[in-house]
Amino acid sequence: MRHTIVMTAVLTGCLTGVGAVAQGPANYHLLKQIPIAAEGGWDYLTIDQGAGRLYVSHGSEVEVIDLKSEMVVGKIEGMNRTHGIAVAPKFGHGFVTSGGNLTVRVFDLATLKTVADLPAAGSPDGILYEPKTERVFAFDHRGGIVTVIDAKSATVAGTIDIGGQPEFPATDGEGSVWVGQEDKSVLVKIDAAAMKVVKTWPLLPGCEGPTGMDMDRKNRRLFIGCGNEKMAVVDADSGSMITTVPIGVHVDATWFDPATKQIFNANRSSITVVQQESKDKYSVVQTVTTLGHANTLAVDFKTHKVYASTSLYKTEAVPDGSPAGTKAKESVVPGTAAVLVYGR
Repeated sequence: MRHTIVMTAVLTGCLTGVGAVAQGPANYHLLKQIPIAAEGGWDYLTIDQGAGRLYVSHGSEVEVIDLKSEMVVGKIEGMNRTHGIAVAPKFGHGFVTSGGNLTVRVFDLATLKTVADLPAAGSPDGILYEPKTERVFAFDHRGGIVTVIDAKSATVAGTIDIGGQPEFPATDGEGSVWVGQEDKSVLVKIDAAAMKVVKTWPLLPGCEGPTGMDMDRKNRRLFIGCGNEKMAVVDADSGSMITTVPIGVHVDATWFDPATKQIFNANRSSITVVQQESKDKYSVVQTVTTLGHANTLAVDFKTHKVYASTSLYKTEAVPDGSPAGTKAKESVVPGTAAVLVYGR
């Protein structure tokens, strides 16, 4: 049977035709797009705030973008199913989870050259650097094993079995790490020095399927993107649910800008901007329409720009032996990979 190709709704216009629907004073809108000569599935973005570099993971590599020029200045290659990126500027080391290789790539922040490929438990996904213990925590999304890495020596320090399906973590920078278990809808607190779980709290009712997470360290509030189209605000010390606000479908990344006190939730085809009015009061101030699959982002704390990665997608009907004869298959339109830049 001949394949029928149908462009999805996000292709209406083009990458540069996507704008914002303002609901309040945030007024974020598309400023530009940064073309990327790459294919493959997208995942997390990370910013080295001190160096002014944006790291964008996709497929088997990570693109490196200079935020001043907003141009690609390098790449880290040779991995398989890249996911999260963490940086430890004090030691000049960066870390990338390579889920397909079951490794964490350690690279030199200055040269982007490989320092080591460390074995990681399970399929490593989310990752962060905890500065007080100077350790990196890489989370196995499939089996709940955390691989702990000494950031200075670039060696494995141990593992922690937290169970479940951990998503993206957050830290207070004072020796504690939090992560949500997507399958169990619970919040786990880890003692980074002791390398053990110290608290586990239920997130239901309120937050189903936690994914993205960030933290207001001053007010000890965790912001958690939830699969039931809500962002939960949780007291980091007691685990109590403070409030929830509505966001879009299929959130996968949540970032807090401490200067503007805004929280950004990257959904399937939108960014929900939430304003922190006080430590326990929150309201949605804008919904920015993006492209389908642009559901991860990063925020530059100097310029307050928001960066989201995606490609255009097409849907084609392919034979599958069912009574209908076909099934819908979605794939990337070649040559459309880009990082979308939003600002005020």
